[in-house]
Amino acid sequence: MAKQVNLADLIKQHGETLQVKQLNPDVPLDREIITVEINRPGLELIGYWDFFVPDRIQVFGNKEMAFLTTRSDEDLHNMIERFFQLNVPCVFFANGLEPPDHMLQLAEKYETPLFSSQLVATELSARMSEFLNLDLAPSTTFHGSMVDVYGVGMLITGRSGIGKSEVALDLIERGHRLVADDVVRVRVASTNVLVGSGHELLEHHLEVRGVGIVDVRRLFGIRNIRAQKRLEVIVKLIEWDENESYDRIGATENFMEILGIKIPLVTLPIFPGKNITVIAEVIALNQLLRIYGEFPAKEFQEHLMEKLQEQSKLREYLSRDFE
Repeated sequence: MAKQVNLADLIKQHGETLQVKQLNPDVPLDREIITVEINRPGLELIGYWDFFVPDRIQVFGNKEMAFLTTRSDEDLHNMIERFFQLNVPCVFFANGLEPPDHMLQLAEKYETPLFSSQLVATELSARMSEFLNLDLAPSTTFHGSMVDVYGVGMLITGRSGIGKSEVALDLIERGHRLVADDVVRVRVASTNVLVGSGHELLEHHLEVRGVGIVDVRRLFGIRNIRAQKRLEVIVKLIEWDENESYDRIGATENFMEILGIKIPLVTLPIFPGKNITVIAEVIALNQLLRIYGEFPAKEFQEHLMEKLQEQSKLREYLSRDFE
């Protein structure tokens, strides 16, 4: 099912920023917004409706309102009625403009919410698209902790009770920044970019077993928290198993696909006494090197293979030297 945003929630959350007031307050705000695109009627005003998309929020600016004054009353009435008959979710008038009375009457007839904003049309459309991109972006949730480590967004996952929050707390104590704990919301921000954030009820709090809820902002200060961060690496904590064979070079890249985007994955076996915090910092620094096009583990492997080939050639040469 496609994501959608309730118009009432949109106005409640962003109405102040959009500087809007409802012009027909008796009309309920029970419409659902299903697309981030905003439409400014142009060809529709002269009667061309073939490519009109009624699902979009409609914005009237100075040009549209000035054009309406050039139409006869009959043409204007027919155009506006057809406009509302197509069941547009709502209409915004920029620059503090307000519609003519008969447009307001038709909006009430078809129960279409009308709003007036003090913003200019371009800024109104841009801000609204930004909010809708946030609310309608594909998203999912993870049980884990997310920390900004040296500027790298790191999601720490693993089974319940394995110590994710404790690792996050240790990283925070070392000066890194908490993004979210327990419930991490991950959404698509743009092409190949995922952004993680926390649940509003758990914001800036950690759950440490045996201690309880820890308020990171109050204990460590504002510099040790952030509202959201780009997700760049996932660290999966697992128990050490002596019967398993683990990668000791790290030249092979592993990924986890989230919402169609591949994120580097490091599976980290742990046991008592192992310094997971320092290893997490090294993982973040390694990821920074990869961002800059450097891959030390792969370079080491390639250098090692070159040396082995050179030694193999030398042994072959010496084995054939009978003088």
